[in-house]
Amino acid sequence: MSSLPEKQIALLGSTGSIGENSLDVVRQHPGVFRVRYLTARRNAEKLIQQAREFRPRAVVIADEAYYPQVKKELSGVCQVYAGMEGILQVVTREDVNLVLNALVGAVGVRPTLQAIDSGKDIALANKETLVMAGKLVMEKARHKQVRILPIDSEHSAIWQCLLGEELDSVKRLLITASGGPFRTWPREKLATATVEQALKHPNWDMGAKITIDSATLMNKGLEVIEAYWLYGIPLERIQVVVHPQSIIHSMVEFVDGSIKAQLGVPDMRIPIQYALTYPHRLPLQVAAPDFPRIQSLTFEEPDTERFPCLQIAYDALRQGGTAPAAMNIANEVAVQRFLNREIGFLDIPEIIRRTMESHPFVEQYTLSHLLELEKWAREFAGSLSVSTG
Repeated sequence: MSSLPEKQIALLGSTGSIGENSLDVVRQHPGVFRVRYLTARRNAEKLIQQAREFRPRAVVIADEAYYPQVKKELSGVCQVYAGMEGILQVVTREDVNLVLNALVGAVGVRPTLQAIDSGKDIALANKETLVMAGKLVMEKARHKQVRILPIDSEHSAIWQCLLGEELDSVKRLLITASGGPFRTWPREKLATATVEQALKHPNWDMGAKITIDSATLMNKGLEVIEAYWLYGIPLERIQVVVHPQSIIHSMVEFVDGSIKAQLGVPDMRIPIQYALTYPHRLPLQVAAPDFPRIQSLTFEEPDTERFPCLQIAYDALRQGGTAPAAMNIANEVAVQRFLNREIGFLDIPEIIRRTMESHPFVEQYTLSHLLELEKWAREFAGSLSVSTG
């Protein structure tokens, strides 16, 4: 353990599910990781708590309304910044060699690009970074010789299965999905699904937005797009397989007919730690699968008629350009409207589809295009009237 160079971390989104799990990994390995910066959107109380425990050099509270409270409470503990400018500032600091992006939503794109520009490796949990700006991010990472280390359990699994293999020998990537809380529900019943029901994920403990994405299968659509950019595998060779037990986190099939799978209990600390310690493995206090108790692992085809968001994501990637970005923003807006009880569960894909069809498409986009599109798509998706809301 002592041979590992110390990771100096800027943790973006420290108060969310991934952020808290990341800090638990840090707790288990004192001396291996040092948290230099923490950022949160508006959970001031938890951010203050974390700062007192981990003693970073600075924290950022993105919602500036909470800045006075955080500044007062952390006087003498660390510096306090606010807003997106604060986040963009800390990811460029010389005392950081790894940026762990656990932000949720399109807000994660700019900090990732800024960190890459500064030559920082990225431990990436923010799906939207690659969904919205995959071409920009991967080109910039190659140019700057920066590593993108995936934290999603599915992409961590694929990464581990590909180690030591040639990409030319890959036949298919098989991304597993739990199926979410509505896997067995008929379409008619989905029309009446409540927020509370949608938030009851059968296996994982995640934030609200990601949990709803899991219920609609948009989560898998986002992961398909991520996999395309991370591994350079053509879309027709990326398949989603429903695996309700969530023990196999994803698989890789090779041209000789062999398949590698990565297994483990559904605990995000495992892929987080792997990204932070790669190419090494350190002990981690997590349970192991009890196979005699599990007894069986089952698999199903995803149903894109009941859960059209998965097909929408495939369609967006095939269209290319700004279509995935428009899809992603519309999904964020639709999910929030569902959480606010403004629309029904089945209205989510309808809003996404209509926004994609209407958005001002650009094939060769820049960051400026994406920022303009985000403003347009949020307004458009937020104003759409729906039939069942």
